[in-house]
Amino acid sequence: MSSKFGLDYAKRVAKCKKCQQQLLKGDLRMWRMVPNPFTADSGNPTEMKNYFHSDCLFETLIRCRPTTKVIDSPDDIEGWDIANDDDKEAIIEKIRNLSEIRLKKFGDKVKTSISSPSKDSIKPTISNEISSKKAKDKKVETATSSRKKIKYETAEENPKELTSEEIRDDKTNISNMKNEQSTAQILESNETNDSIQKVGSKFDMFTLFCKLCDVIASVSKYTEKTAAVKIFINKEGYDGDLYLLLKFLIPEADQRVYNLKAKQIIKVFSTLFDWSVDELIESYNQTGDVSETICSFWSKLAGGRKKSKITNQMVDDWLEKLSELTREKEQQMHFSKICKLVSCLELKYIIRLIMKDLRISAGAKHILEGVKKGAYEMFQNSRNLQAVIEKCQCTDKEKLLESGIVLNTPIKPMLAEPCRSVKQAMEKCNKEMFAEIKYDGERLQLHKDGSKFMFFSRSLKPTLDHKVIDLNKVISEAFPTSRDLIVDAEMLLIDTNTGKPLPFGTLGIHKKKQFKDAAVCLFVFDCIYYDSKSLMEKPLRERRKFLEDNMKEIPNRVLLSNCHLIKKGENHKLEMLVLKTIDEGLEGLVLKDLDSIYEPGKRHWLKVKKDYLQGGDMADTADLILLGAFYGTGNKGGTMSVFLMGVYDEEKQKFCTVTKCGNGHDDATLERINKELEPKMNKISRIYENLPEWIECSRSLVPDFIVIDPKESPVWEIAGAEFTRSHNHTASGISIRFPRVTKIRDDKNWETATSLQELEKLLELSKTKTDVKLEIDNAQSLDTNKTDEEDDGKVSIAKKRKREAISDNSKIDEQAASDEEIIKKAKIPCKYGAQCYRKNVKHRKQFIHPK
Repeated sequence: MSSKFGLDYAKRVAKCKKCQQQLLKGDLRMWRMVPNPFTADSGNPTEMKNYFHSDCLFETLIRCRPTTKVIDSPDDIEGWDIANDDDKEAIIEKIRNLSEIRLKKFGDKVKTSISSPSKDSIKPTISNEISSKKAKDKKVETATSSRKKIKYETAEENPKELTSEEIRDDKTNISNMKNEQSTAQILESNETNDSIQKVGSKFDMFTLFCKLCDVIASVSKYTEKTAAVKIFINKEGYDGDLYLLLKFLIPEADQRVYNLKAKQIIKVFSTLFDWSVDELIESYNQTGDVSETICSFWSKLAGGRKKSKITNQMVDDWLEKLSELTREKEQQMHFSKICKLVSCLELKYIIRLIMKDLRISAGAKHILEGVKKGAYEMFQNSRNLQAVIEKCQCTDKEKLLESGIVLNTPIKPMLAEPCRSVKQAMEKCNKEMFAEIKYDGERLQLHKDGSKFMFFSRSLKPTLDHKVIDLNKVISEAFPTSRDLIVDAEMLLIDTNTGKPLPFGTLGIHKKKQFKDAAVCLFVFDCIYYDSKSLMEKPLRERRKFLEDNMKEIPNRVLLSNCHLIKKGENHKLEMLVLKTIDEGLEGLVLKDLDSIYEPGKRHWLKVKKDYLQGGDMADTADLILLGAFYGTGNKGGTMSVFLMGVYDEEKQKFCTVTKCGNGHDDATLERINKELEPKMNKISRIYENLPEWIECSRSLVPDFIVIDPKESPVWEIAGAEFTRSHNHTASGISIRFPRVTKIRDDKNWETATSLQELEKLLELSKTKTDVKLEIDNAQSLDTNKTDEEDDGKVSIAKKRKREAISDNSKIDEQAASDEEIIKKAKIPCKYGAQCYRKNVKHRKQFIHPK
């Protein structure tokens, strides 16, 4: 065997002969000449290079027999001159360490060409005595005066005989110590070498976290998932960082943003390891899990470490650094560092932490219930995981039962579920309820801490400054009390001339400039914290009174929500209120039981909207043609589960896109559709240039699959909340909000489906307000700045907001029949008239068909 050795810097990706991990481009690599097995039996045998990481090569040389030639000095290394100073210094140190270990193992049997260091140039660096039966016990002290003191230790704390087997299996040699030093450099840690050696609790090893996730994912029952967490943290001697463990197990609680999605991660790894992007995307489309895709490739081509010493804290530090990086090259370099440290399993869960989806089918509730009873409720209230853990570790049970509200920490808002009918609303009403105007704005949570104010959005993130900067000037005037409080509200732009709210989305920094006579207005509807006490357990009637007593209304800037008292059984009154709300172009109503408490994250309110009362349909459905399909993610990975729907433009003689629809099909139907569509689809992998000429589609909506012949494509009936405008879609910019498939129209084809011209008419019809005229004596317009005086006087309303009731109950009863007749006559004319082809009952009830 040749004894030639050398080094260079990798020009392309290659594997280390020892650890099978990839040597990345630009990395230092060392090589060793060995006989070429393909020419060994020929008349002219040749040699070939085996490449290694420098640490791996010296670990290999440690195992060599005493008579085998190893690297004794830099003169034995070809290409030494091209190495930079840092690498030269590190290799010289490895050569010295190799000589010392071989001297201890083999004694006089091995000779070294390195001269004995002088006393002036040596300082003691070896702290542990290594005994040997063949060699006398002694301390070997080496290191040049130009280097720092480095303490090298064996795996055992107590000195004992070091055998070659221990060196091989446990890697208790100097290069292992150098690996730990490179770990610190990779993570850009400021810790000392001693602190790097100290791993901390064995329960903080990241590999244990990964195995725990696998266990949680492997069981199906939520009680078993909770039990898995409970068993892990209650193991004998558990002293791990509980907060960091739960922070990883509940990734949605981590507010860090990593600026990486699945396709960006694929691009990073394809560049880093010189993998085929197309193959990665193909695999991702099949699995729907980018972490599984990356690790399947990595295990085949790179391997990863079999044993890893990386800890939860090291991963958290790495993620913190990643959140600060936005450039692609910086992200690639950062990933290359962690890849040198982790196993394949660990890399998979690191990617899942970045994606904020561990894929273990366990939410915060199931995880926190394994910590302590009541922990999840506290977390729901405060969303402050650190505070929850501190209270869970407290032995006082009463502290765990507190609300968990922390001022200036956002609370998950209470939500509303759709209400399909007035009857359903009355069934859920105990005695009385508030019917509040549903404002189509942005949910906002205001925290008042003395004279300081903080605003949080529905997603619990701080609200953008440009949206609330105008409110800062009036909030202190609206809440003059010096006591702390938290209120729930809706923020929207309001026309200062008419007092009417402007459409959703106008709060944007550019859109807002288009409205000169508009101001940001805060409609406050709940108070959940007052004077350092939680009001969440108080009934709504009391919380409303706190608002009225402690808030001063400022016209067009800060107002109480407009609400009406509805008693159980007043079905007609609620129906009239809903119709009147819709007639004035408002979004709908929110119904709240007066005795209900505030439950963060729960959908115990009801929301009544026009499309809900119409069975979840728009004023008219659209029969759209299936033009393309997208791969699903998660459980639907590898299947077509989101579909590109469109219409035919008769003028351009092209098909145009209207919406992407992924709702409406159950799993069985979706499976059947995939089988039917497979022979009718062409895979174009979202490549714009592969689009056929018959379709007009924006680059952002290019699907994974396109139909081969749109004239043979199925037609589906699509319903939604409303028609909207979208620059991404090519059907005159018309799209559908919250689309869902309501019916597969086997009786229709591309010619009888809704055309672009018909779709434009539907859009115009949807803009038309209902023609319902409520001929009720003393009926008041639903002024968004006003509220009604309640009939029974049980609920107090601010003096300035007292109004007459919509009508006395007696008058409503007397006129009920006539009102119903008016509503019946107020149907919208169908665009097809007497020639309408629609036979369904819903359509006939909604539209009239004059001859």
